[in-house]
Amino acid sequence: MAVQPLTSVSATSDDEPTVLELLERVRDYHPSADLNLIQRAFVFAEQHHRPQRRKDGKPYIGHPVSVAHIVADMKLDEATICAALLHDTVEDTAATLDDLNLLFGEEIGRLVDGVTKLNQIRFRSKEEKQAENFRKMLVAMSQDIRVILVKVADRTHNMRTLKHMPPEKQKIIAQETMDIFAPLANRLGLGAFKVELEDQSFRYLHPDEFQQLRRDVDLRLAERKDYIARVIEDIEGIVSEAGIKPDVSGRPKHFWSIYKKMLRQQIPFEKVYDHMAFRVLVDKQSDCYQVLGLIHDKWRPIPGRFKDYIALPKPNKYQSLHTAVIGPDGHRIEVQIRTHGMHRVAEGGIAAHWKYKESGSLAVRDEERFDWLKRLMEWHREFDDPSEFLESVKVDLFADEVYTFTPKGELKVMPRGATPVDFAYNIHSEVGGTCSGAIVNGIMVPLSTELKNGDTVEILTNRNQKPNKDWLRFVATSRAKNRIKAFIKKEQRARSLELGDQLLDKEFRRYSRSLARMRKTEEMKAVAKQWNFDGVEELIVQVGMGNLNAETVVHAVLPDKLKDKQKEPAKPRDSVLSRFIDRVRRRPDGVVVDGLEGVKHSIAKCCSPLPGEPIVGFITTGHAISVHRRGCVNTVDMESQREVNVRWGDGGNGYPVSLRVITETGVPGLLNKLTKVFSDMKLNIDAAMCSEAPEGKAENIFRFHAKDLDELNVVVRKLEGLKGVFAVNRMRD
Repeated sequence: MAVQPLTSVSATSDDEPTVLELLERVRDYHPSADLNLIQRAFVFAEQHHRPQRRKDGKPYIGHPVSVAHIVADMKLDEATICAALLHDTVEDTAATLDDLNLLFGEEIGRLVDGVTKLNQIRFRSKEEKQAENFRKMLVAMSQDIRVILVKVADRTHNMRTLKHMPPEKQKIIAQETMDIFAPLANRLGLGAFKVELEDQSFRYLHPDEFQQLRRDVDLRLAERKDYIARVIEDIEGIVSEAGIKPDVSGRPKHFWSIYKKMLRQQIPFEKVYDHMAFRVLVDKQSDCYQVLGLIHDKWRPIPGRFKDYIALPKPNKYQSLHTAVIGPDGHRIEVQIRTHGMHRVAEGGIAAHWKYKESGSLAVRDEERFDWLKRLMEWHREFDDPSEFLESVKVDLFADEVYTFTPKGELKVMPRGATPVDFAYNIHSEVGGTCSGAIVNGIMVPLSTELKNGDTVEILTNRNQKPNKDWLRFVATSRAKNRIKAFIKKEQRARSLELGDQLLDKEFRRYSRSLARMRKTEEMKAVAKQWNFDGVEELIVQVGMGNLNAETVVHAVLPDKLKDKQKEPAKPRDSVLSRFIDRVRRRPDGVVVDGLEGVKHSIAKCCSPLPGEPIVGFITTGHAISVHRRGCVNTVDMESQREVNVRWGDGGNGYPVSLRVITETGVPGLLNKLTKVFSDMKLNIDAAMCSEAPEGKAENIFRFHAKDLDELNVVVRKLEGLKGVFAVNRMRD
């Protein structure tokens, strides 16, 4: 019987392990390891780090030794242990990669080089730099998985000693740990690391909530221990009577898991009844199902809470039976049942797939079975935009999963919310592009149907079918979205090319020329090159998209002597542009529509662009122009033929903006200070609304007019500088 305390966030002791303890640890699990190599790596690291101190004032060498201990907990080889000891030498000391290659061999040098490059990565929200760096990290990981295992160990020790860093640094490191490293540890099957990284991040991201939850848990500590011991005794009794030898342990759920449940269900801690989990380890797989039956006979199972990860392993090869029951005293408890072998994989993750050869070197076994990593690298090659790649990782790989099947029984793991169209694109891009229907569990269903666990999906295709822009409203995977958008973009380009051909040909014919003749001339090629276009065709496309005026192009191409001649009068053009121009008049608001003088236009409320932000215009069904911020999500489905080139001009009298300001409650005079920011800048507040926000905060919404993006940024900075203000965000309708 084992009652496990909640230790995931208590690993912050200042007692650092020694290198002698490290050598003993390695010898225990790897008797043939080259301990002399590890000793030499330690001596090299200690000599080079000797002048350095950590933030707590202790010798720096304590950090790499601690990281090496964590790597040893994963039972990795001596090369990885050495890389952990040396991982900061190239970056932080005078040591070079050549030194390491010479003294320790190219394998260790390569691992240290990989970790050094990862150390240079600094994650920042969802910016392109973060996305590109994350892409580089995955490339390094695919080349040698040990690189990322050392990095996870490095981050784990950094989180254990984070209390010595300044508060602002603590939050930055904790946020990137929560966003990237905890999910990544989960994907690598490193469940214990995922739990610790989440709880440590929780400690620094929400310190008040963390401490309150810790106090609540501690108050029920004795009661909880007695209850866990009682349940363990019950499980051991019924399982042993059946002739099965169990290893039963119980533990409370970790803090972040409890806190998420409290937020999700909007309940206090006292209402969280299923905050205890039990694990039953047995010898054989068949015993797992027998134990499940015994537990369901003993306590009433909760419908919908049983999951069979033995028959359907997770992508990281995790296997276990999960169930939830109404235990003693009416409390909900969770139970995991698995074999000892499955438990080694559950605890060690991808590291459990490493086996030692007789020579003592390490051979990776079944690394290719980690399909999610293979998918990552496939997408890495497919995505041109690194931010889209990062989004695909966050959406598709760090999401809950649905297990579905092809008619032949092939398993397809999809993110929750996936539809038959996502399923089709998962099979092949061509299948997705020609998807015309779907049969789920023998029944024809709409393509927007959300797939569920266990669904068998058959995709119907038609060679005349093309990707539909309406699919973008319901597809869930980034792979499907990317393929659909790429097709739409290609189609729009073809239509723009056709329209540009027509517009330029009509303009050239007014000078007794034709586009067919002029597009091959050196003059036209020279203009395209001068304007930084990829050839004449790209120039024509830009005319069709409305980014270039046909008359401007013709004037640039034709010789002056031809332009001086009387050109033929232009015939009325039977086009959407010509018809709506005749029906509208201009309303001055600081926006200029290139080539279309006197056109009525309005600022789109969905994105409320300001001078200083890139904009684009679209002809509306009412034959006016709606001006959007370029990249506005509401422009995705708009036809490119209706796009016109617009720019900011003079004459704007201010543009509507809404700001959401999250503040602390109970701060005397804070609302007055907020409004004073606007009055000091001579900005009138059109509307204001104050209300309660979650976690005891207040939400203040201010609507006003700003002349441009610079003025808005000044307002935001001044508001953010006030004591008691947590966040300032721009709102869009």
